[in-house]
Amino acid sequence: MPKLTVIILTLNEEVNLPLCLQSIRGLTADVFVLDSGSTDRTVEIAKAAGAVVAAHPFENYGAQRNWAQQHMPKSTEWVLHLDADERLTPELVTEINSLMTDPPPQVNGFLLRKRTYFMGKWMRHGGHYPSYHLRLLRPAHGRCENRLYDQHFVVDGAVKRLHHDYIDVVASDLTTWTLRHVRWAGMEAQELEQERSGKDQVQPKMLGNPVQRRRWLRVSLYGNAPLFLRAWLYWFYRYFVRLGFLDGREGLIFHFLQGCWFRFQVDSRIYEERARLKTRRAK
Repeated sequence: MPKLTVIILTLNEEVNLPLCLQSIRGLTADVFVLDSGSTDRTVEIAKAAGAVVAAHPFENYGAQRNWAQQHMPKSTEWVLHLDADERLTPELVTEINSLMTDPPPQVNGFLLRKRTYFMGKWMRHGGHYPSYHLRLLRPAHGRCENRLYDQHFVVDGAVKRLHHDYIDVVASDLTTWTLRHVRWAGMEAQELEQERSGKDQVQPKMLGNPVQRRRWLRVSLYGNAPLFLRAWLYWFYRYFVRLGFLDGREGLIFHFLQGCWFRFQVDSRIYEERARLKTRRAK
């Protein structure tokens, strides 16, 4: 009986899901696809690949991932969380299979190294690689943060890193990318305005693990910088200081859109909401 269940969240992912499922074919694991109302062939593709499929209305990513952990058809010691536009490299499949034969009893989670592809090109620079995310964990000891955007998994106990990459294919086209980020900008604006803390949240730590360090930079540095200016400064840092320009024309598009345009959208939402509240108080 497998010790691992792969959980994949989907919504109209008939384009991405086949490659995701193909990439995990070599894993000794059960596969659980949690769909939130697809109207394309997503569910059909998942069932044809042998996955167990369930449906649950989407509230936010954290709630959806936690619901999946709580309602897995089979209880396994470990879970691996993926999105449909993510793939495991063959080297990572081998590493996870080896790990699951005799998992270290004192470790409850593993950070996976992400390799981002945009318009078919690996974004090696701009601080985007290596980027670590906690995706492999014991469900009895971990859960996803209750956040609208930029949610991570929180684990009680020791966390270690795996050595090989998983791949994140950032949207199949620019239209899809733009529509997603317009929606996410509103979520990110809410999170920045009410930064959360507590037991079930990643704790910002300058000297913590990679996820904790990113949260510290977000809260302590970026979060305290002036609106609008910080978007341009962040892009400058990514594109010039962290050598994002070495990613070519695709990198120019990616680092500007993701590092500046998206962040400017977020700040515009924050400014709009603050102005609305100020007007309301003045009445």
